Amino acid sequence: MNDTVDKLVIFLAKRDGIDKLVKTFQYVSKLARWQVEASHPDVAQRFKQWEVASGLGRKAFRTGRFLTGFNALRRGPGSSPAFKILAVLANAGEMVYFFFDHFLWLSRIGTLDAKLAGRMSFISAFGESFGYVFFIIADFIMIKEGVEAERRLLISSKEGDSEDAKESLRKMRADRVMRLMAVAANVADFIIALADIEPNPFCNHAVTLGVSGLVSAWAGWYRNWPS
Repeated sequence: MNDTVDKLVIFLAKRDGIDKLVKTFQYVSKLARWQVEASHPDVAQRFKQWEVASGLGRKAFRTGRFLTGFNALRRGPGSSPAFKILAVLANAGEMVYFFFDHFLWLSRIGTLDAKLAGRMSFISAFGESFGYVFFIIADFIMIKEGVEAERRLLISSKEGDSEDAKESLRKMRADRVMRLMAVAANVADFIIALADIEPNPFCNHAVTLGVSGLVSAWAGWYRNWPS
């Protein structure tokens, strides 16, 4: 169970895995639509339909996802008072995001009044961006602590010659890469959320949104891909 097909099956069996795949479709189609909308408007409309369908599909997959943050706080809010505060703020924002995203989805598909979509989009995006700020802060703190721990280990183990030291170093460096991927994804998603909260030419440009979406999706692919 080590080949690429096996790993792809495991990856797609995860909710986060299928979400990242469909997110890739969503933002590739956005960039493709932007590329051809001036010369081939009929083709651009097809890409637009693909983008919208992918976005709505992702919202359906995320049903109940707000419970993830609640459970994270309930089971292990943090190892120190500072991390507990960061965890509460980050997960609270994410819970608001996923909870109101349900109503945004229902309004977009016509089950609820379509007029609610704008308000639900703003609340959801605000919660999302609020949470990402604290997730990013927590990850940077953990990265800093990991670098300091690695330096101490290198000094104490004479440049990490022992097998135990080498294994510890490998785990520290792997954790740092995962956290950097998380930061990249959260920064990219923060930009996307800003486009809903405070529309502006930079954040709302198709290229900015498309590239940000793909950075987030592919960072998620890396983090969720079976080792």
